[in-house]
Amino acid sequence: MQTRPKRILIADDEPDILEIIEYNLTREGYDVYTAKDGNEAIERAKQLNPDLIILDIMMPKKTGIEVCQVLRSQTLFQDTLIIFLTALNDEMSQIKGLETGADDYVSKPISPKVLISRVTALFRRINKEEGKSLSIGNIGIDPARFMVTVDNKDVVLAKKEFELLYLLASKPGRVFLRNEILSQVWGTDIIVGDRTIDVHIRKIRQKLGLDCITTVKGVGYKFEL
Repeated sequence: MQTRPKRILIADDEPDILEIIEYNLTREGYDVYTAKDGNEAIERAKQLNPDLIILDIMMPKKTGIEVCQVLRSQTLFQDTLIIFLTALNDEMSQIKGLETGADDYVSKPISPKVLISRVTALFRRINKEEGKSLSIGNIGIDPARFMVTVDNKDVVLAKKEFELLYLLASKPGRVFLRNEILSQVWGTDIIVGDRTIDVHIRKIRQKLGLDCITTVKGVGYKFEL
């Protein structure tokens, strides 16, 4: 049975950028829709339920960060792929964007071919994430539901927090290097600092109420109970 094309919503207040991205993604076979400000992005997302949303950050009415926060607070969009495409390329902006719940952070200007490769890689990586459930001590990790349990109680993690925990818990006791974590969780094309990993590790520990992730100073992290 033939599946429908992936549906992509692009929100940017620059008409030229919208036109270029829409044209190139449409050529690749995606169903592409556009919005010109933050409020319109939210409304169109609710109407379309897209597979991927590409957000500019500096938009009128609501910024891309605010749009991402609104969408991530709703069950319908908790697993929707979100990419920030923005001229804000400093480290703090990248960290804030990723912490808000974005799956990728792309700096302008970027060639259409490179953006398409990022989109394709992101879809490909998500399709490979249907791994097996893990049960380690009193912790259960279910990738099908994107849910973690501690003592049979559900613990809700953000998408990147879940992916990071799943990676580390897939091989208890093994030390994962920082570069390896960045590559497998955020992708090789995404530029994020070590602090991004530290923030996510801290949040995982807090939410689980367990010190199950050990820092190996100057090297990386390992999961152990």
